[in-house]
Amino acid sequence: MKSEISQVWVYLSASPLLWLTATLLAYQFAYAVYARAKFNPLVNPVAIAVALLVLVLVGTGTRYPTYFEGAQFVHFLLGPATVALAIPLYQQLEKLRRNWFALVVSALVGGAAAIATAMGVAWALGASPATVLSLAPKAVTMPIAMGVSEKIGGLPSLTAVLVMLTGILGASTARWIFNLMKIDDHGVRGFALGVTSHGIGTARAFQVSEEMGAFSGLAMGLSGVLTALLLPLVLRLLGAA
Repeated sequence: MKSEISQVWVYLSASPLLWLTATLLAYQFAYAVYARAKFNPLVNPVAIAVALLVLVLVGTGTRYPTYFEGAQFVHFLLGPATVALAIPLYQQLEKLRRNWFALVVSALVGGAAAIATAMGVAWALGASPATVLSLAPKAVTMPIAMGVSEKIGGLPSLTAVLVMLTGILGASTARWIFNLMKIDDHGVRGFALGVTSHGIGTARAFQVSEEMGAFSGLAMGLSGVLTALLLPLVLRLLGAA
């Protein structure tokens, strides 16, 4: 019996559909828990799904490349999903026209503050140069952050983990921070969340309102582009990369 089960597992583990299905089921379960908790931001479905998948991969001895071979379809869909953010953003076009300069400056200042504080704290705590550089792009969306990290001498794999943790932390705590600072405007809330918490924060913003999600998506895009263009240049000028 054990031999038959082992043979079935070998067959299934070789199929890319197994890990795509596992990813979808993990997130579906995590979202059900999230809904059961009345959408409490502390019960983040991404964090739960990742933890479940890690347990399964470790428990079955499955290497990440094997998992990614099946789950890469979800990764592919990140591109179209990001482009689709332009639709709700278009509906806020009039507000964008009135505030475009403030939005660009806010993305630039917010991104610079995120980079400076992350690198500064890591340096003060005695982190290695590679770790400090890996922290620099941790507030932008993962594909851009990993590319920038590699270019400036950081560790892309470490950056990926830090990006995910940053997004989960921001999405989980933003509401209380905004309430504490008495920030009620959904456009402002969304933009701040997008600058600091990229895609995970944007997903959380869309759960609150379409306006908040649209501005979060805009901030995520602006912050990513500005970081990719300016961070390597600035670090090179400072002799840090």
